[in-house]
Amino acid sequence: MSSIKQYLKYVKPYKWKIVWTILIGIVKFGIPLLMPLILKYVIDNIIDAGHLSDSEKITQLFWIMGISFIVFLILRPPVEYIRQYLAQWVGNTILYDIRDKLFDHLQKLSLKFYSKTKTGEIISRVINDVEQSKNFVITGLMNIWLDLATILIAIGIMLSMDVWLTIVAIILFPFFGISIKYFFGKLRELTRERSQALAEVQGHLHERVQGIPVTRSFALEDYEQAQFADRNKNFLDKALRHTSWNAKTFAVTNTITDVAPLLVIAFAGYQVISGNLTLGTMVAFVGYMDRVYSPLRRLINSSTTLVQAMASIDRVFELLNVKHDITDKDNAVQLQRVNGDVDIENVSFQYDEEERYVLKNVNLHVKKGETIAFVGMSGGGKSTLISLIPRFYDVNSGSIKVDGMDVRDVKARSLRDNIGMVLQDNILFSESIAMNIRMGYPDATDEEVITAAKAAKAHEFIEDLPYGYDTLVGERGVKLSGGQKQRIAIARVFLKNPPILIFDEATSALDLESEHAIQEALGELASDRTTFIVAHRLATITHADRIVVIENGAIQEIGSHDELMHLQGSYYNLYQVQDLDSGIPVK
Repeated sequence: MSSIKQYLKYVKPYKWKIVWTILIGIVKFGIPLLMPLILKYVIDNIIDAGHLSDSEKITQLFWIMGISFIVFLILRPPVEYIRQYLAQWVGNTILYDIRDKLFDHLQKLSLKFYSKTKTGEIISRVINDVEQSKNFVITGLMNIWLDLATILIAIGIMLSMDVWLTIVAIILFPFFGISIKYFFGKLRELTRERSQALAEVQGHLHERVQGIPVTRSFALEDYEQAQFADRNKNFLDKALRHTSWNAKTFAVTNTITDVAPLLVIAFAGYQVISGNLTLGTMVAFVGYMDRVYSPLRRLINSSTTLVQAMASIDRVFELLNVKHDITDKDNAVQLQRVNGDVDIENVSFQYDEEERYVLKNVNLHVKKGETIAFVGMSGGGKSTLISLIPRFYDVNSGSIKVDGMDVRDVKARSLRDNIGMVLQDNILFSESIAMNIRMGYPDATDEEVITAAKAAKAHEFIEDLPYGYDTLVGERGVKLSGGQKQRIAIARVFLKNPPILIFDEATSALDLESEHAIQEALGELASDRTTFIVAHRLATITHADRIVVIENGAIQEIGSHDELMHLQGSYYNLYQVQDLDSGIPVK
């Protein structure tokens, strides 16, 4: 299905409002068409009326002008207002629907999509391209029809006055059709290229603004300036190609609209001199030339605007048509509160078909309340394995079951409702601390938020902040330390109170004091819950019921800390490398 057909689905619910907007618009544009007729009547029927006295001429002039003032001062303004309001209301409401659908779609896309797509480009499509698409409604579905109606009404009036003069007036119309077909065929492609180049600039800018600390620390300002200049120059080149083609279009079409009135003046002047046409009719025709060719000029502008809107619509629906990697089956069941038994059976996984398998035939059976720690060298598949449990990705073969149910047979949201995650780099939103904690349970009371913060050892430092729980944390929690951010992340998991927990490098980036405080909070949180831990610091997981060593996507060893140390295999070697063989487990 073409992007335009898809877009029209969002337009369809408002079709009658669009019809009313067009009808009211015809009245709005039709009223000014009276002006040349008024001028013709004043010249032919009043000024040149030899059978009327001066007083009769003045009386008729007052009457005709009085009626005209009533039409233009009393009738036209509310028509203008209603038409403008309805047009903008419809356009903006359609944009609201599309952005709402896009955001819902973006939330369902897999992490694989986000790993390959720049955030700035996504934002460009959701904001810039959707906004540009409004012109398809305002221009393509409203203004074009109004301009066409204006042209047809004007031509109808002109035909009623003089057929041959009307033919002269519209004789250049075919050249408009030829020029539009020639020039606007390529304009959509050029517009799309320009929009893509702008999205690349925005994506690069978004990424580099977030990475300013790295740029400063490595003194890369000149290098980054050159990188940005390359993308900015690419956009400039695309914009100038688009502008050049657009300028050619307007040069040709505006020449046609300038020549046409000259033909009318020449022919009408000859007819007046020959006595075949009244002066009032000539003046009226010249007036109607503006009424005919001004809408034609707008149609040319509208064609340009419409092409840009269509290119933006292509980009919007290119994003909206990205397939969801993770979808619920038609018969997927709602997973209720689970016990916490997790079975990983013969699981193999690869991120892309052409890439190697990250996991190969992994088997692990976890009972309710067990704490399982995953260790091993970086890139071994630890984080990948735990990302399969909440179904951020689907396994290529094998299965993952929660309480005996394959995670692919249950609704993904209900599965994730039963899982709480604390990551190494937890995202905090640029809102208040209380709101960030409420991400675990949006309907929580203030008392429940405070209770969760206390359990996460976060209440004291929050109280010391200038506005307490109402303190804004800044983008990605920039105003807080690493340890403070982690404790807030743990607090929201306390608030969620899930039966299954996943800790992925939750303390690896912290100082020892912060790590100790957070280990306490994590230990309290993990009590009586099924817990999965990924850790590089082996001292933090010696208390685990079982430690799983993963190397090259496969399980090499399983056992408690003491069992694996006695085995003197991979785990033992890792422990020795970290120089942690003190015999004192850290809990």
